Order: sequence, then structure tokens, then C-alpha cells
Amino acid sequence: MRRAELGQFLKTRRARLSPEDFGMPAGLRRRTPGLRREELALLAGVGVSWYTWLEQGREINVSIQVLDALARTLRLDHAERWHMYVLAEAVPVSVTSGRCPVTEPIREILDALDPLPAVVTNARSDILAKNDAHTDLFRYWHSLPCIHQNTLWCVLTEPTAREKFPQYDEEVPYRVARFRANYARHVGDKDWEEDIRRLSSLSSDFAELWARHEVAEYQPRAWTFIHPAAGPLTFTTSELQVPAPQDGRITVYTPADDETRKLLPLTRD
Repeated sequence: MRRAELGQFLKTRRARLSPEDFGMPAGLRRRTPGLRREELALLAGVGVSWYTWLEQGREINVSIQVLDALARTLRLDHAERWHMYVLAEAVPVSVTSGRCPVTEPIREILDALDPLPAVVTNARSDILAKNDAHTDLFRYWHSLPCIHQNTLWCVLTEPTAREKFPQYDEEVPYRVARFRANYARHVGDKDWEEDIRRLSSLSSDFAELWARHEVAEYQPRAWTFIHPAAGPLTFTTSELQVPAPQDGRITVYTPADDETRKLLPLTRD
């Protein structure tokens, strides 16, 4: 499954490029957008048959040198390059899945961050622990009971998300791209595959974004949340990696302006 995922990823990256990007004539009309396999193989200095097998998801040996050549030719950014290496099994792949327990020291750190909202999530965006400030901030987010306790699900399946989250159209593609980047280490994991299947069936936004095979790494983000009592609140999110659980991170919401800092106490219950 990981090699099949690699093949699909390479196809979508190849489709972004054109012969003109490399000073080549466009030639005859093309049935599909992007470079042809033959053109990419020539530019990267690899065999056409070998590259075709790679896109077909076959189990073939791939060296770092060849992956580097493909990355340069496909003009991959850092996140995309790492994603390709993981899918090609050129770096260690995690086999840990499920919700790992959060240690007491991490819970103490969460509590110490109050009144800043903070939450511990894993690579799949499962909520593993949160402090009271985070609970209060998002107490009225859901119009239906929250079952999954997962930040990606909370955004994609909440019917009122666009009303409460003005940057929805900018933020959701980023979140799905990060989810996809994390997925590279968990291809075939039953929990991940079930999440992807169900999200694809429940959310047309997710299905469309997932088909793009876009990946992203962490970026500091500023976004606004409309709270029923406090009104618009703008936060900057910061992430802190934690040693346990594996792939865990603490996300801290810091007020991005004085108005948000002044209004934040209105979220407390």
C-alpha cells in the first residue's frame, strides 16, 4: 500500500509540471496535463521502465541518489521530499498506532499553560489531553455531540464550521496536507485507513483535498474563531513536540492581539 501511495503521489507531482518549465517544446496535444513519464525520466536521468514501475507501485529498490534526482526534477519542497522518502521506505517508518497514554508530567505542563488553551494530539490529530482553557474555548463548537475527539474531524464534520471559522478555506487544506504527510508513516494501519475512508464519505472537502496528494510541514498559523460569548478571537498556534506519546505534540493557542487577550476570559465557564 505504501508503494501504491508513492505512485499516486509521483503522478500528481508530475502533473504540476509542463515541458515549458524546462525549456522544452510542448509538442503535440496531450491527453493529460503535465510531463510525460518519458520526459520526467529523461530529465531526472533514470530509466523510463524503472520510473514507470515506480509509479505503478511495484516493489523495486530505490536509492537515495535516485530519489534525490526525482525530487530535484519534480521541484519538491522540503515536506514533499520527506514524504516521498518515507513512502519509498528510505527512512525509518513508524509502526506505532492507536492512542498512546499521556504521562503525568505532560498533563502538568498542560495545566501550567492555563489560561492559554493547549491540547495534546497525535499524528492522526486525535485529542489525547487538553487543559481547562481549551475545553472552555471550544465548549460550544459542536452542534452535535463530539464522538471522535479528533481535531480534523471536528473541523470537517461540523455543519457550522464555516460560520465559526472564517479562515476555513485556507486552514483546512493545510490541515489535510499535514494529515497526509503524517500518513506516510502509517500507510496500511487499520485505524488510519478507516479514518480516511469515513472522512472521504462524510466530507466532500476532505475527499477533494485528499485526492490532491498535497503535503505540508508545521507552520506557525494565525486564525480566528467566533466564540458565542466572546465574539471573534484571533490566535497564533505554536507546537511543542513531546517524547510521549509517539508522534505527540502540544498545540498552544496564544492571543494574536490585545483584543483577543482582553476577551479570552469571557470563554471561561
